[in-house]
Amino acid sequence: MLEKLIEIVAEQLHVEETEVKPETDFKEDLRADSLDLFELVMALEEEYDVEIPTEDLEKLTTVQAVLDYLKQKGIEEA
Repeated sequence: MLEKLIEIVAEQLHVEETEVKPETDFKEDLRADSLDLFELVMALEEEYDVEIPTEDLEKLTTVQAVLDYLKQKGIEEA
């Protein structure tokens, strides 16, 4: 699932996949703004058929945090 997540993040935030690692912080490392993050969440919701409530967004600051969150929601590698 990490590889697919990296692919989605890179595509949505217009960065190279090599820049995206589990510890990558969306705002600090990839300079994502709130609109970028909103679009990323929309893409994740569509890809993984999950709803990410607004109150959960502030916790999702890194690639690993998103990965852990999706696993908590019962989403595993498809």
